[in-house]
Amino acid sequence: MPPSTSSASDTPAKSAASGGVQSLERAFDLLERMADAGGEVGLSELSASSGLPLPTIHRLMRTLVACGYVRQQPNRRYALGPRLIRLGESASRLLGTWARPHLARLVEETGETANMALLDGDEIVYVAQVPSKHSMRMFTEVGRRVLPHSTGVGKALLASTPDDEVRALLARTGMPAATEKTITTPDAFLAALEEVRRLGYAVDDNEQEIGVRCLAVSVPDSPTAAAISISGPAGRVTEAATERIVPVLQQVAAELSRTLAASGGPAA
Repeated sequence: MPPSTSSASDTPAKSAASGGVQSLERAFDLLERMADAGGEVGLSELSASSGLPLPTIHRLMRTLVACGYVRQQPNRRYALGPRLIRLGESASRLLGTWARPHLARLVEETGETANMALLDGDEIVYVAQVPSKHSMRMFTEVGRRVLPHSTGVGKALLASTPDDEVRALLARTGMPAATEKTITTPDAFLAALEEVRRLGYAVDDNEQEIGVRCLAVSVPDSPTAAAISISGPAGRVTEAATERIVPVLQQVAAELSRTLAASGGPAA
C-alpha cells in the first residue's frame, strides 16, 4: 500500500465531507503510517509524517495501546500490536472469498490454475486459488509463503517498488535458487522488473519449478499490494498462449479491483 498523503490540515475537511469521526480517521492513518514504516516507529517520526502535533499523537497512541492494536516497546518506540493479526487473518479470508469468482473466470477462459497472492512483509503469501480442470495442473496451497524473486506474482508486486527498496528486501531474504533458471542477483532481478513495467505483466519461466510457467499482473489500486496469476505446464503456457492470456489477466485484475473498492477492500 502506498504511503498516505493526508495531513493534519486536510483531515478535518475529509471528516466533514464524509461525516466521519476525525479521531478515528487519524488513528487509522497512524496505523497505516506505522505499517508503511515497517511496523515500528517513534512519536516524532509519526508527527513529522502526519503533520499532527505530538500531544495529539500521544493521546491516540495511548488509546491504541490500551485496545491492543499498538504496543510500546522497551525502547519507547511503538509497534503494531497482536490484535491486528486477527483482523488481518479475517480480512485475508474475505479477500479470498471476493477473489474466487474472478479466479474462476480466469480458469474458464485460460484453462489454467489461477492464484491470488499478497506481499506480506518480505514474502509472498497465496490467499486464493481455483485449480485448472486439466488432469495435469499446477497446485499451490492457500497460505503458502515463498520468496518474491522466483515468482511471477513477486515480480508483479515489486515492479512498482523503488529499486533501493527492492535491493534492501533482497538483501534481507537472500536469493536462493529454486531451479537453475531462478534469478539470483539483484541487478538481474531489477532488469526483470523493468521488463515487467515495459510489458505490463510478469513471467515466471521455470524459475520456481522446472516445467511450470506462470503469468502474473498486479491488481490496480488494490487497498493492499495484490497480484493474480495463472500457472500451468510450460508446454501449454507457451509464447502464443501468453498473447491470448495476458489481456484476460489484465481485464480480470481490473474487475477484481472494482470488486475490492465496492467491498471496502481488505485490511493492509
